[in-house]
Amino acid sequence: MELRLAIVGGGRMGEALLGGLLQAGWAEPGELAVVELVEARRRALAAAHPGVAVSADVPAAEGAVLAVKPGDVATAAAAAAQAGARRLLSIAAGVSTASVAEAAGAGVEVVRAMPNTPALVGEGASAIAPGPDTGEEAMAWAEGILGAVGQVVRVPESALDAVTGLSGSGPAYVFLLAEALIEAGVTVGLARDVASRLTVQLLVGSARMLADTGDPPEALRAGVTSPGGTTAAGLRALEAAGFRSAVIEAVVAATERSRQLGS
Repeated sequence: MELRLAIVGGGRMGEALLGGLLQAGWAEPGELAVVELVEARRRALAAAHPGVAVSADVPAAEGAVLAVKPGDVATAAAAAAQAGARRLLSIAAGVSTASVAEAAGAGVEVVRAMPNTPALVGEGASAIAPGPDTGEEAMAWAEGILGAVGQVVRVPESALDAVTGLSGSGPAYVFLLAEALIEAGVTVGLARDVASRLTVQLLVGSARMLADTGDPPEALRAGVTSPGGTTAAGLRALEAAGFRSAVIEAVVAATERSRQLGS
């Protein structure tokens, strides 16, 4: 059976993509391969995903995902192209499509993506951007791969730094909020396990309302806020502490740092 895809890099994100593609029925196990240099990790991947080819060398495949560290992208791109891949999807932060295309050589279409860690549980938010000579079929191909582990949007490559600042780094902002809410619950007298369970579910439930109702966040916030009530008091304290401004500044700072790393 001809390989449809080689995932170069068997780390957490590479394995998340592999699992999502198998679960979504994007390919049969025998059509997929994972390239991993660490022997112990290769054994673990082979045991967890029977039928998937796991090796230290890049095999011949129609396309490849570059799920390696930024400093290893050029080597991985060249190896995948030499093995026959005509499409490359790079999920390495800060590495331009021009750099990947130069390493791969002529005749290889490149798509750059910024996924985020919720892809590990099938709820990722990814953005993709085309390289200089990348056509619609290659974009749809990349969209199909990342769509197996979440939602995908298309942006120009110049917008990927902003995507990094928002959704790429965003899970850490949410986790910090969760930490603060748990500590707050303990401070007002709740047992830590109770505060933790309530916090996790309020985040899950609130996200589900945003996703399912179609209402904008300001409308959902207003629906919880009675005039002169407890929520109004809490929101007033957050605004007085500069909560909204702090979130905006976090995204701006992360975006700028992404630009610095890319240059």
